[in-house]
Amino acid sequence: MSDTPATTLFSDRLRALIDRESVSSFSRRVGISEAMVRKYLAGSEPTLSRANQIARSANCSLEWLATGQGYQYRQAEVVDMAAVELALALSLEQLDTAEVQLSNEKALKLLIAVYQYLRATKRADGSFDAPAARDFSHYLMGLCT
Repeated sequence: MSDTPATTLFSDRLRALIDRESVSSFSRRVGISEAMVRKYLAGSEPTLSRANQIARSANCSLEWLATGQGYQYRQAEVVDMAAVELALALSLEQLDTAEVQLSNEKALKLLIAVYQYLRATKRADGSFDAPAARDFSHYLMGLCT
């Protein structure tokens, strides 16, 4: 559970969510104008629709963002399908070029590791560094064989 007391203001929770990211980068990531984000940081309350947009784009729990209760970050229900698709493509690429076959368990571990790498290194604009992820998947494949 979050350490944030329910009595904190929306602006405090938003500030915690932005953390070290610039306001302009955060506003681009969540699809809300920088002026509007700054207005929220100054104390304005968003509509439910806007709060939900922020929460979804920032992978944050709407409950936490709106009330300060619950977990700050959404749990396992969030799957980044773009990351899954790229992880699958990169894993299949490695498996196709491998001189040995991996067990299903090792192939699945490769896929999950590449997916987690993509999620952890996702750029602020939401894009992936596919060449770096390809290098990572190649490195992992070497460990699997």
